[in-house]
Amino acid sequence: MQSSTSNKRSQFRLTGPQHAADMRVTPIRGDLADISLAGSYFAPHYAKPKIVRCVSPMAMILSTPNQEAVSQINYGEKFAILDISGGYAWGYTLHDKYVGYVKSDALQNDQHDNDQSATHQISSRSALIFAQASIKSAIAMRIPMGAILHATKCDHDGFMAVSNGFIHKRHITPIGKAVTDSASLAAELIGAPYLWGGRNGDALDCSGLVQLVLGLQGIDAPRDSDMQQILGDEIAEGVPLIRGDIIFFPGHVGIMSDDKNIIHANAHWMQVKEEPLADVVARIEDGGVTARRRL
Repeated sequence: MQSSTSNKRSQFRLTGPQHAADMRVTPIRGDLADISLAGSYFAPHYAKPKIVRCVSPMAMILSTPNQEAVSQINYGEKFAILDISGGYAWGYTLHDKYVGYVKSDALQNDQHDNDQSATHQISSRSALIFAQASIKSAIAMRIPMGAILHATKCDHDGFMAVSNGFIHKRHITPIGKAVTDSASLAAELIGAPYLWGGRNGDALDCSGLVQLVLGLQGIDAPRDSDMQQILGDEIAEGVPLIRGDIIFFPGHVGIMSDDKNIIHANAHWMQVKEEPLADVVARIEDGGVTARRRL
């Protein structure tokens, strides 16, 4: 008869540093993680990312394949692929590190400008890429506000050359150099449809609007409204609001157009809307304003 001691099995336990992770921006799942996380998080496998560009006007980022949208990647933006399976790439965006699944056919090594960095951003609600440097030529692609591309001067007045055609210079600005203020940029989007996860001129959600218009001015903003509460400085109680102030609610955010009105993408109107701040506060069941920030 064996002793009870001999029947005891040794227990294996992993030890090491552990950190609380925001899974929205931490590229790790049950079987795989980005190699940059080795030493901080345990995973059965680590992968070195392959950097590609979005070559569709936009592509949704999903929580799991064929499931809920969580964000969006726009034309020209870069994506770090860690795994491809079943027609979906899993990884994260380089601009805000948001993790998810994107249809793999929207992501490619751009053969035209693979070695060239993006120089310009679409600053109008949308823009057309023409096959030739003429407003009468065929349309190669329509891309929305927020898309980025490499553009160079050409001999045709009013147009700039891009990898797949020509774009009019009135529709683009150097990246981060929009000359109008954030409220004016937001106003250009009034009437755009509300889309959960959207973040471009075609359709967008509340935090996507804030991220988009600030990005046009060269301000890197996180993706979601709770993350964005680090932006700028807190506005002290009793200090009047001004144009451009960012107002936060439970799970929501908008930009003030003046001291009383706010521009925000919202599911109530299913579009970007300008309306009195007081009306928005009155509709919110979970409470009113949670933070006021000024850039």
